Amino acid sequence: MGRLSVGQVQRAGAVISAMKDDPVSEGISHPDQSSDAIEGCRFENDRQLLEAIFEASPECIKIVAPDGRLVRMNPSGLGMVEAEPGAEVEGTMVLSLIAPEFRDAWQANHERVCKGERLMWTFDIIGLRGTRRRMETHAVPIRLLDGQTGQLSITRDITVPRENELKAARLAAIIASSDDAIVSKTLDGIVTTWNAGAEKIFGYTADEIIGQPITRIIPSELHYEEEEILARIRRGLHIDHFETVRLAKDGRRIDVSVTISPMRDKSGNLIGASKVGRDITERKHAEGLQQLLIGELNHRVKNTLATVQSIANQTVHRAKSPSDFAASFGGRLQSLAKTHSLLTQSTWQGAELSELIRDQLPFGDSEDERITCSGPLVMLNAQAALHLSLVLHELATNAIKHGALSDRRGRLSIRWMVRTETERKLVLQWQERGGPTVTVPQSRGFGTTLIEKSLEAHGGVTSIRYEAEGVTCEVILPLPETETSIGGSYHRPPTEGPQGVKGLKSSQQPNTVAGKRILVVDDEPLIAMDMVASLEDEGCEIVGPATTLRRALTLVETEDIDAALLDANLAGDPVDELAAVLVRRGIPFAFVSGYGREGLPQAYQQMPLIRKPFPRQRLIDVVREMVIQDSIVVPFRKTT
Repeated sequence: MGRLSVGQVQRAGAVISAMKDDPVSEGISHPDQSSDAIEGCRFENDRQLLEAIFEASPECIKIVAPDGRLVRMNPSGLGMVEAEPGAEVEGTMVLSLIAPEFRDAWQANHERVCKGERLMWTFDIIGLRGTRRRMETHAVPIRLLDGQTGQLSITRDITVPRENELKAARLAAIIASSDDAIVSKTLDGIVTTWNAGAEKIFGYTADEIIGQPITRIIPSELHYEEEEILARIRRGLHIDHFETVRLAKDGRRIDVSVTISPMRDKSGNLIGASKVGRDITERKHAEGLQQLLIGELNHRVKNTLATVQSIANQTVHRAKSPSDFAASFGGRLQSLAKTHSLLTQSTWQGAELSELIRDQLPFGDSEDERITCSGPLVMLNAQAALHLSLVLHELATNAIKHGALSDRRGRLSIRWMVRTETERKLVLQWQERGGPTVTVPQSRGFGTTLIEKSLEAHGGVTSIRYEAEGVTCEVILPLPETETSIGGSYHRPPTEGPQGVKGLKSSQQPNTVAGKRILVVDDEPLIAMDMVASLEDEGCEIVGPATTLRRALTLVETEDIDAALLDANLAGDPVDELAAVLVRRGIPFAFVSGYGREGLPQAYQQMPLIRKPFPRQRLIDVVREMVIQDSIVVPFRKTT
């Protein structure tokens, strides 16, 4: 084929270029408007040029007669309809290749083109092998050899681009509607996109943040994270979700889980990073609450076990025989169990006094006419309910064995009221009459001590009168100013305070603590009693025991103390202040707690810890280590 002039090339491509440059119908084009181009094609060189274009084009080029039959189709078109190369398709009805739902529209557009319009539209075809494709066609009228006007069209397969568009649209919809923050940024950390989820979480609009450095939402102490992230992204690394903290527009710190992926262009070059951030503040709060509840549960269980251990120790010392021990210990254990069941019903928020009394008295399956109870509704917090239940149990046990309830003619009256002259106080009177003649006990029993210590733990007092006609006991117990009260809760101590207080080394000194003055601080009277008994058996002098923070501080300031044993909190009050005073005065101390070290004041978590329940020897060993000065890592100076 000879060399073609520029004019020949221009004339040969006139039809195709006209169709591509003007894909949308802009009016009617009469057949004779293309006649110059058609006439030009009659020259041999132009004909050869058109033939080459027709054969080599990657797009489908076809000519369709007015009745919808194919006049001619190029090889690319044959491939699109899944015909064999070189197949004779002339005479095939185009509508047979069009998907049924697109046939009416295709026929209407074909007729318009044959009347002189130039159009572009899309439709689906179904190939001879059943493959469905989305097509985009650009059609112009063309005069055929028989003088009729047909359709010349260039059609391209847009299946993949359309699917990509749909994917992009779906992705854009997901990004727009996502509650997660979805953000993109450059390799220099400049924000380039910002979705509605990011606006909702962080408070910045897209206009406010796009073009700004991402460090705008990162706390200054965490800027190093962003530097590490960008370094990894530049190496093409994906960063799986990690948990961190970000800043909202209003200054709030937000817990987030972040996933970061590198972004590449079509050529595979790194151009930035995409971030997906999820607000996990509520989840973190729930996890913290869960840990709080687990810590509280652990504390309560261990405190209960330590109480049971103390009851066993104190009961066995005073039991006259194994059977006497079994009866006394079993009764006290049942008393605790009943109160635990009652508190569980209120999720340990407290117990109503009348229900507590009914649980601790021997009513059996029916009301005992010998017992009368009267008083207003009074809600006790969990700890007060536990201690008062033991008091009622001891009084009831004594009444059944020796007092009014040991005789059918006996009577028991329990009356209570709430006084509010200066502060709210519960005043409960236990009065027995009609039983055996009462005489004053010659010795002080464990029950009497338990009653007094249990009430002292809450600032209460008791008085017992042994009158000939019966026992009268009066209990006065301070109440909260509000009508109801919630039981003590786990407390996470503040982080402020001196750091670096160390624990104790193993002692190599003589095994003696006799004569040492030991402060005992615990709000569980039975546990305190057990510690006191163990220490006194070793010859220690006891300071206290103190059941409140205020009492403990007073004792530290006014008494000579060699060492102290502290509960981690007292009725919900932390002991940070008490620990600080002990350190300041040079008095060594150890914690006795149902909490682990995470529940101790943070500044003193390395101090010795005796975990409840504890063996007696562990208590003595820790005290011995504290009072032997040269075995302590951090020296304490004893007050003079």
